Amino acid sequence: MCAQIDYLELPANDLAKVKLFYQQVFQWKFTDYGPEYSAFSTEKLDGGFNLSKKSSTTVNGGALIVFYDENLAKLEQKIIQAGGTIIKEKFSFPGGARFHFTDPCGNELAVWSEK
Repeated sequence: MCAQIDYLELPANDLAKVKLFYQQVFQWKFTDYGPEYSAFSTEKLDGGFNLSKKSSTTVNGGALIVFYDENLAKLEQKIIQAGGTIIKEKFSFPGGARFHFTDPCGNELAVWSEK
């Protein structure tokens, strides 16, 4: 068996704000472990947010986490309504399209879908 990604951690300068964002957009569930860490769980991945003044962006060498969703336009609106910012408008590539956004704590992520 090959090793696989099992847990994902991201920084957040405001745990309450980042939790609310991911609950509203992706329906993540959270468990707090003290004032500086909150773990999340989804159907396929677990992870957490640690209290930090830093954020994860590709410009700073951070890994780009890419979600998949069948309806880019609908998810883009949910992200904006929940306090996220679109930083790279939707663009096409062979096999699909995607856009990049930041969560309320400045972490850069992306969403893609097939054409």
